[in-house]
Amino acid sequence: MKFALPLMLFVFVSPLWAQEAPKQEAPKQVETAEPAAQPKSRTFRFTYGATLTELKPGAQVRVWIPLATNTADQEAALVSMDLPGKHQETTDSSHGNKLIYFEAKANKDGEVPMKVLYRVTRREVTAANYEAVEQGKDWTQASKLVPTSEKLRKVVLSDAATKGSRLDVARRLYLGVGKHMKYDKPADKPGWGQGDALWACDSRFGNCTDFHSLFISAARSLKIPSRFEIGFPVPTQRGSGEVGGYHCWAKFQSAGKWVPVDISEADKDPTLADYYFGNLTENRVTFSIGRDLVLQPAAASPRVNYLAYPYAEVDGKPHKSFRKEFRYEDVK
Repeated sequence: MKFALPLMLFVFVSPLWAQEAPKQEAPKQVETAEPAAQPKSRTFRFTYGATLTELKPGAQVRVWIPLATNTADQEAALVSMDLPGKHQETTDSSHGNKLIYFEAKANKDGEVPMKVLYRVTRREVTAANYEAVEQGKDWTQASKLVPTSEKLRKVVLSDAATKGSRLDVARRLYLGVGKHMKYDKPADKPGWGQGDALWACDSRFGNCTDFHSLFISAARSLKIPSRFEIGFPVPTQRGSGEVGGYHCWAKFQSAGKWVPVDISEADKDPTLADYYFGNLTENRVTFSIGRDLVLQPAAASPRVNYLAYPYAEVDGKPHKSFRKEFRYEDVK
């Protein structure tokens, strides 16, 4: 049986550590009794570039970075790697994410550069091509910063609103989180960007990690399997340029399919609120899923909150200073 979202009319007008790129634009959707149009796609080269900084020259560094792979939403082909040390491909043992691990010494400037080049074909996600749910993993369990809190859920969704189909409840939850939260990253108010659901609920602002952690926490408290996905946005403008930082979104299970939501993008542009419940643009690339990652080879830190940027350790302690050098180039 094919899965489809309820028919809706969409109306549009023309429209460092935890940082996202500007909002993305979404294609117009038109109410029709016919099947949805073929999802759009986009092919581009993506450079995962970064340089660890503020190290002592000669310091020994252990580095883990996520490896983009093929998923239901994208094809990611590895083109080349330029790393300062011998590397190995591994898998995080908590969620199965592919990783690249290497050890290196900081150069005379106290830096460790790295660059991985991909060719990516990314597809728009709509009801026409939702990913099928694979059995075997329980996505209703809490993680360190995403508890399954009934009290938290009641802040964004009343008991009465939990009645009905899973799809209807999830949509009410999506709207409730969007109403409760404001997209904001003030420099004088730290705490955002960690994906701490309780902090987000109390503070009522944050970035994409905070929005979607709150959604996932509330959804899981209702036994709606939900997961966190993170990667990078690709500017809607075709051509080439820099990518400012990571972006994340969430998916929940309904009728045997993974249905996406991007609440923070909807908050940036409310005219896209209908679209971002159940749809994702093709202007992004996924690098990892899930929270509390268990890296391999084992890191000194038992679990890593999430992985988009390089995770590095020096003398068993996390090292967070790095320079971002992420870029994209559309392939004609």
